[in-house]
Amino acid sequence: MAGLKTGKSGLGAVVALSALEARLAEDRLEVLGGFAVAEGEAGFPPGTRTLLLLGPKEPGFWPHLTAQPEWAQYQSEGTPDPVDRWSRRVIGRIPGDLGAKALFPFGGPPWHPVYQWAFRSRRVWDSPVRLLVHAGQGLMVSFRGALALKEAVEVPPPLPRPCETCAAPCLTACPAGALTGAGYDVPGCHTYLDGPEGRDCMTGGCLVRRACPLSQTYARLPEQSAYHMGQFHR
Repeated sequence: MAGLKTGKSGLGAVVALSALEARLAEDRLEVLGGFAVAEGEAGFPPGTRTLLLLGPKEPGFWPHLTAQPEWAQYQSEGTPDPVDRWSRRVIGRIPGDLGAKALFPFGGPPWHPVYQWAFRSRRVWDSPVRLLVHAGQGLMVSFRGALALKEAVEVPPPLPRPCETCAAPCLTACPAGALTGAGYDVPGCHTYLDGPEGRDCMTGGCLVRRACPLSQTYARLPEQSAYHMGQFHR
């Protein structure tokens, strides 16, 4: 990971976002958004000046992850949470080169307010069905971790909310009527998934998430969605 710090300023070492992105790409991760943190702002590690949100980079994330030792342990020994364990190992080793701190959306309590951080990036929004929607990943957005950096880093620029100009197929995509603009009927969802009619959702992923036009341009494999559906519907 040498070369991530690329110079000096009056505030210390400067981290080049392009260099960090190149390093993350080695593990099929990318920066999904970020924002500046005010000096002394509560809720962040001391000295944090930039918060970057990290998630899967496609294509290639799932084949990469399933070739890792955490997945092999899961397959052979039933060791739980292979995706979280991989995330902690891979993202957890990055801060040593940056003087940063790795933060995760799992492992609490206490829980980090990842939803609020996502909104603050201005590249993630509340969708019509109340799920998070990302500028590039749509309703398939997944955060594997975050980096709290003590340096000011240029973050991905804000974008307009895509739902403003979308016909919102997500609102009518749920075959069980469990996930709509009125909210999420979790028991109704599980009941539907228990039956043979729920097989498409279980093997290919939630039809509401798949209905989003942005999701359809994101190269997430059905196998990954099937794994997460299996974890949800246990």
